[in-house]
Amino acid sequence: MTRWQLLVPVKGTTHAKSRFGDAFGPHRPRLALAFGRDTVAAALKCPAVAGVTVTTADAAAAAAFDGAGANVFEDFASAGLNTAIAYAVRQIAALRGGPVAVLLGDLPALASDALERALALAEPHQAAFTPDAQGTGTTLLCARSASLLQPRFGPASAAAHESAGAVRLRGSRLDTLRQDVDDVDDLLAAVRLGVGEHTREALREAGWNAPELAASAPAEGRTSCM
Repeated sequence: MTRWQLLVPVKGTTHAKSRFGDAFGPHRPRLALAFGRDTVAAALKCPAVAGVTVTTADAAAAAAFDGAGANVFEDFASAGLNTAIAYAVRQIAALRGGPVAVLLGDLPALASDALERALALAEPHQAAFTPDAQGTGTTLLCARSASLLQPRFGPASAAAHESAGAVRLRGSRLDTLRQDVDDVDDLLAAVRLGVGEHTREALREAGWNAPELAASAPAEGRTSCM
């Protein structure tokens, strides 16, 4: 089995998830961090992952991930997401080498078996990506080496990565990997799949008592702690 070095960029939590509007008020930063913690927890349990590095400019996020089994790189808030990713990937390559993948940090329903399957599908290709549930964004970008990774995250990133030569991965049982969360509808979809314990706790603290949350169960293959 090929084992991958995984980079998880976690944006600042203070102004995170603005598309939630007033649905969660002051709880938004806590919820955004919970998404990242559940994403990283699932990644750490994936047998195909050799190591997880979190890159963030947010001090609270860095503190949460430090000592939790992931390496932490501080990035520069003004540099932009793709610049921060490129910098962190170069650092990982210098330290460890081997294939690399970038996993977005807002996948609270991620199951480690879905990530393992996607990485296996990516293995034959120089570069590959998994689109989000809408098919226009990207949740996972893989490359056989750091020099082959060309991050194009942002609006219409799926088309941008495809244009840069990455292969769009098409396979079954990837739903939990594809369900990123940008708004309340996305969150409801993730809850129906089964979010991790950090997100469940944050939602309860926010007083969010959606019926789907009560019925939600962690997806198979997810770890229950960090």
